[in-house]
Amino acid sequence: MKIEHKKIVDGVLRVTTTDERWYFIDGAYVPSVTWQAGFYPKGVGFYKWLANQKNWDEAEAFKEARGAIGTVAHAAVSDLLKGKTVAHNAKYFDDRVGTEREITLEEYEAVMSFDRWHQRVQPKLLLEDVTVVSTSNGYAGTLDIAFQIGPDIVLTDLKISSSVWPSYELQVSAYQHADYYLDKKGNKLPLPKITKRMILQLGYSRNRDGYKENYVEDKFDLYLVTQKIWANETFGEKPLQKDYPLSITLNQEK
Repeated sequence: MKIEHKKIVDGVLRVTTTDERWYFIDGAYVPSVTWQAGFYPKGVGFYKWLANQKNWDEAEAFKEARGAIGTVAHAAVSDLLKGKTVAHNAKYFDDRVGTEREITLEEYEAVMSFDRWHQRVQPKLLLEDVTVVSTSNGYAGTLDIAFQIGPDIVLTDLKISSSVWPSYELQVSAYQHADYYLDKKGNKLPLPKITKRMILQLGYSRNRDGYKENYVEDKFDLYLVTQKIWANETFGEKPLQKDYPLSITLNQEK
């Protein structure tokens, strides 16, 4: 079976299969927040969007492409937060194609919009791209950013999307209620006291600034309900094992 293993820190892996995502922590598999949150009903807006696509395959291809755009733009934003310069022709790894490629104009515009937002708000960076774990409720995930903005500590999720889907709200709520996060050495540390949750849309074309702040309510209770839906629809203990041949050759009779 084709499985992607990404080392987070020593002893911690992120395991992605065709349609599942897990974290391997302390010798056990823990489902990811993103995967579980995806089991929440997507709402009328999603199905209206889906109806505008020609078919399901087109819709899936569009979502995958947007996901790759989000990954590359996020990597560029991460470089900015580290004090690096991001050039218009910078190259980043694209999970969709499995190689590095040059940042696109759309992605670069998203990075520019983050720069404009950052200059206006002047937030203080507290955490960036860390793995959070809930042993009490059995999940793990990757927290994008935690900023201090004025008196508030704001858990911030970056999205390249024209809409804020309900699953986004569940994701940031789950991150907030995790028991700890892992630093670069694998130490388990308590999360700062989160007071607000924000979905920051980058490359948002509906206003001149190119970004949109969306402060959302804590919906952890709905996330826990969604966990039950996920458990009912999956086996929920470890990645589903499927047997695949290591190679394929046509047996053509002469």
